[in-house]
Amino acid sequence: MAFYQFGDRVPEAGRGCYVSDSARVIGDVVIGDDCYIGHGAILRGDYGSIRLGPGTAVEENAVIHIRPDGLSVLGERVTIGHGAIIHGDHIDDFAVIGMGAIISMNVIIGRWSIVAEGCVLTQGTEIGPEKFVTGVPGKIAGDIKDRHKDYWTWGKQLYVDLARSYCKKLKRID
Repeated sequence: MAFYQFGDRVPEAGRGCYVSDSARVIGDVVIGDDCYIGHGAILRGDYGSIRLGPGTAVEENAVIHIRPDGLSVLGERVTIGHGAIIHGDHIDDFAVIGMGAIISMNVIIGRWSIVAEGCVLTQGTEIGPEKFVTGVPGKIAGDIKDRHKDYWTWGKQLYVDLARSYCKKLKRID
């Protein structure tokens, strides 16, 4: 695992996690059980704090950071898509942040909400539960349906299973 202490701030990971050796987990970052932290991801708890709930996936090249003395909380089974940038305060359980989305400071995203690929949520935005958000800047485009939850329940389990598989099957061969 690519964990780095920053002063007295030391990252922690729960059981069953996979953290890529090309990821960077720095400082006050607590990763819950069964999380997946993909290749090239950066979680910077150097002057703020980050908490990831169980089963959360931070896909490749995503960045999570928070303002000085801030706290960024990602709930249970949150999905952060490839290349997303997260500076927000709270992303509630089962939310999905699409690939390349940007979540600015002081943003709160509700349970089961989905932020589309490339969407930008500007500073101070609050999205309630079960909303679909798209655009630049992001606007609510509709409500989450059961079919969205069914698909993402399946997709989220893929990453929990992938974390377990990587721990057992990934072998460096050079």
